[in-house]
Amino acid sequence: MNPKLELLQPYPFEKLNALKAAVTAPTTLSAISLSIGEPKHPAPQFVCNTLIENINTLANYPLTKGSDKLRQVITQWLNQRFSLPQDALDPNRHILPVNGTREALFAFAQCIIDPTEQATVLMPNPFYQIYEGATYLAGATPVFLNTTKENNFIPDFNQVNEETWQRCQLLYLCTPGNPTGAALDHNTLEKLIHLAEKYDFIIASDECYSEIYPDENNPPKGLLEVSAAMGRLDFKNCVVFHSLSKRSNLPGLRSGFVAGDAEIMKKFLLYRTYHGCAMPLANQAASEKAWADEEHVIENRRLYRQKFDAVIRILRSVTEVSAPDASFYLWLKTPEDDETFAQKLFAQTHITILPGSYLSRPVNNINPGKGYVRLALVAQLDECIEAAQRIKEFIEQNYQSN
Repeated sequence: MNPKLELLQPYPFEKLNALKAAVTAPTTLSAISLSIGEPKHPAPQFVCNTLIENINTLANYPLTKGSDKLRQVITQWLNQRFSLPQDALDPNRHILPVNGTREALFAFAQCIIDPTEQATVLMPNPFYQIYEGATYLAGATPVFLNTTKENNFIPDFNQVNEETWQRCQLLYLCTPGNPTGAALDHNTLEKLIHLAEKYDFIIASDECYSEIYPDENNPPKGLLEVSAAMGRLDFKNCVVFHSLSKRSNLPGLRSGFVAGDAEIMKKFLLYRTYHGCAMPLANQAASEKAWADEEHVIENRRLYRQKFDAVIRILRSVTEVSAPDASFYLWLKTPEDDETFAQKLFAQTHITILPGSYLSRPVNNINPGKGYVRLALVAQLDECIEAAQRIKEFIEQNYQSN
């Protein structure tokens, strides 16, 4: 067996299941799950119809590169969403459809890391666990950059020393971030692009939450957008990952794309050709429809705004809480240890949330996720309101009694 498998920690939800198993939730209350970032809004019906209409394509092998039409539609979406020059992206050279960003983020490290060079991979902390697993199995060493309230939940890249930058082969970004919802601004992304050029590493920007934001006139910035604004239309060392899972409520479709530096994409396509991970043709046809439509995405954001407004209004009387820059998560400070808080909450209210310490690693004796819990506001509005009311009463009864 690959000995590097021993470096992998239990997935956060394995830890959560064990935590819940030690107590019993009240059967008099309905179960409400706010732990998993799985959208519960309805999938667009026109996408479902397209999937069914193309079911006969199961008789055909798909190309790893995807269809010309899908790559063109993705290119048009990127151009419109991130204000890119119309001829900056070549659908044949810069775009690659993938089966969701999770598998692509993992595979990307396996493709580009040279393990003979004592490689390091930088990533935010807390973080999406795939970054760490991908790093270990690619033969590299993860370097965790704490995101805390003091730095607005943005990694402090100024604290990275020269030696670490020199060994860096890959920098994982998550913007907007999971679990904090913090989004990197233009200046930070520009600085990172300069660092990538100076030290010759690749930036993998996970932007799967980029379309869940509160202000229709102020969407989060993207890595390719900033690269283009800098006049770097070759997008050197810049690669972005986007998904339909959150944007279009289609987590089961397993559809996304990777875009950026044409030389990197060429090598990644070669890797994936051997990897055997082409997107089924029916999924490609459905994805074309989803990327080409914005109305359902605008409605999706409206529903999340409703939930954030309602939940924050209820919780602000018992705890410090504010809406994130983007994403559908609340990163909530707890009045005691996050594991204990989550376990007690489940035992008393039948609500499942995720301890923040499960999403991070200790660095310099500090676990930046400790003392926080992640709430995914993915349930329907009435369930989110009910959950917020129960959490409010739970905090009042357990932490604010005289």
